[in-house]
Amino acid sequence: MVDGYLRQSPLAHLHLDARAANDINVTDAGLMLGERRHVGMINLRGEPADPAFAAAVKKAVGVALPDGINRSSGKPLSIHILALGPDEWLIVCPPGTEDSIFGKMTKAMKPLHAAVTMSSEARTVIQLAGTDARNGLAKGCPLDLHPRAFGPGQCAQSILGRADILIHQTGSNAGSSDASYDLFVLRSFAEYVWTWLEDAGREYGVKVFSPAEK
Repeated sequence: MVDGYLRQSPLAHLHLDARAANDINVTDAGLMLGERRHVGMINLRGEPADPAFAAAVKKAVGVALPDGINRSSGKPLSIHILALGPDEWLIVCPPGTEDSIFGKMTKAMKPLHAAVTMSSEARTVIQLAGTDARNGLAKGCPLDLHPRAFGPGQCAQSILGRADILIHQTGSNAGSSDASYDLFVLRSFAEYVWTWLEDAGREYGVKVFSPAEK
C-alpha cells in the first residue's frame, strides 16, 4: 500500500487541472504540456538471450520485449516496455494495474535469473506534444532528435537542462513537425523540468492539457 503523500502528484501545487481548463480553447500553441499521473512502472533485469526469459515476460504482461536497446514495444497508453540497456527494461502500465502486473512478473521470473522491482513512485511522467515539441526539447537535450535519428517507438536516457530524464517518443504526424513524447522524471526534479519546458516553449506558445483532452 502506498501512502497518500506519495500518491499525490509532485506537480499538484501547480494546479494543472485548472490551467488545462483555462487553456482548453487555445489552438495556436506550438508546445503542449500535461502530466500522466500515477503511471505504474516496474524495472526488470534479465537475460534477453534466454528464450525462457523472453517467453515469460510476454506471457506475464501480454507484450513482447522490444527488438533492441532504446526501443519500445506495446501501446503508449496501455502496457508497454522500454528497453533501457542490454539487460534492463522498464515496464509501464496504466494506473491501478501495477500491483497485479508486478505479482505476475515476480511469479514468472522466480525460476529464472532475473530481478523485478516496483519503481512507480520514483518518477512522474510529463507529456510533451505539438509542432514545436521537438524544438523545445532540443534547447536542453543533447540527443539528436531529428526524425531521421529519433522517432516514434524509440526511447533514450538523457538529460534536460540539469535533470536526468528518460525520453520516449510516443508519436508523430506524417508530413508535419508534430511530435509527442513521454518524459519520465524523478519526482524531486518534476517541477524543475516542468518549469524548464514552460520557459523553453514561450516563443512557441504553451498550452497545458489534461491527458484525456489531447
